[in-house]
Amino acid sequence: MTRRGLLLLLTPLTGCGFAPRGATSFAFERLALVGFAPRSPMQAALERQLARMPVRITEVAQAQVVLELQRERAIKTSVASTAAGQVREWQLLLELEYRLSTGAGELLLPSTSLRLTRDLSSTESQALGKEQEEAGLRRAMEQEAVNLLMRRLAAVKPR
Repeated sequence: MTRRGLLLLLTPLTGCGFAPRGATSFAFERLALVGFAPRSPMQAALERQLARMPVRITEVAQAQVVLELQRERAIKTSVASTAAGQVREWQLLLELEYRLSTGAGELLLPSTSLRLTRDLSSTESQALGKEQEEAGLRRAMEQEAVNLLMRRLAAVKPR
């Protein structure tokens, strides 16, 4: 594509308020992660995401902002079954309850709940494939939860 063609293509976007999201910026430099289970996949995903940012993960005493995970639940519930009692559809739920505070204990965001759900169909003949699909859905839910938490952290303005 020529330079002129590219310019003509992008020109309608200039007046509509469209702007690429760009890099996330934070109003703080030090963050503590508290309440996560040992070797938590959620904490590992958060740490990977934060490693690309100008934010350091520290202990609570040095942190400007503390992300405290109060509860993390991953639930699998049967939604539909056949007359013979075989489950045909599952619902996966990832629920996080967290709060944000300063290192000194001042509350920035009260206890907040984040719930993500996915539906998963099931057949006995494809059990192994469905286990892998379930694991993939859980990873995608965790990544989506991390992205939502990152947006919430970007909105925090500690005093």
